[in-house]
Amino acid sequence: MSATDLEIVFDRVNKSFERPGGSAFEAVRDLSFTVARGDLVAVLGKTGCGKSTMFNLLAGLIQPSAGTVRVQGRNPYRDFDWFRSKVGIVFQNDRLMPWRSALENIALGLEINKMPRAEREAIAARWLDRLGLSGHAQDYPHALSGGMRQRVSIARAFAVKPDILLADEPFSALDEVTGNALRAEFLDLVRDTGATSIFITHSIDEALQLGRRILVFRRPARLVYTAAGGNDVASAARAKIRAEILRALADEALEERETIP
Repeated sequence: MSATDLEIVFDRVNKSFERPGGSAFEAVRDLSFTVARGDLVAVLGKTGCGKSTMFNLLAGLIQPSAGTVRVQGRNPYRDFDWFRSKVGIVFQNDRLMPWRSALENIALGLEINKMPRAEREAIAARWLDRLGLSGHAQDYPHALSGGMRQRVSIARAFAVKPDILLADEPFSALDEVTGNALRAEFLDLVRDTGATSIFITHSIDEALQLGRRILVFRRPARLVYTAAGGNDVASAARAKIRAEILRALADEALEERETIP
């Protein structure tokens, strides 16, 4: 794969945070991986393993302590404004603005990008229809269910036609039935738009379902296992991958016990 095919590059990235008193907390250690243009990668790991720190580095919200992060060949922290219309983000919580209607929430990114009102509202209306919410354009978040609010959040992310989509456990707060339905719709949207996608999860089943490639992180965030995923993986291979992921996560628990004095 040539460098021009790579959308995301982490090269020996480290990230530490200072604690009160001067000590440091290491969140990311020597993390290296690449993501090809149009790929859908699931990042899997236990709670607190550093997945969200990696997400924040990728989104340009923080900068690494060492190593390099490149998105489309650029530094996402230094060139944050350049990425404004190129990256869509879906968070664990919908993060809708309560004073804006569903339509207005979806149109937010387009408004920030200074698109004329009529054009951005037409695009937002199409995404409302695509996500099955065409009758709720003027409803405010308090009048929508959790699943409906997350659909608005997903529509908001896709409305800007992002090159890159970042999703941080977007279905973890939903019930199983609603979550399963939204996962299937999300996967269809990613395939239809061709966006390069990073999906963070702590669920092995979710990673196997959504990720064409699975990256398993161990604390502090470092890559310890990779595998193919997606619905095309045969059941026998899927069972083997599941067992290897469980083994990698169990090894982390053993490491933690061995470091306890």
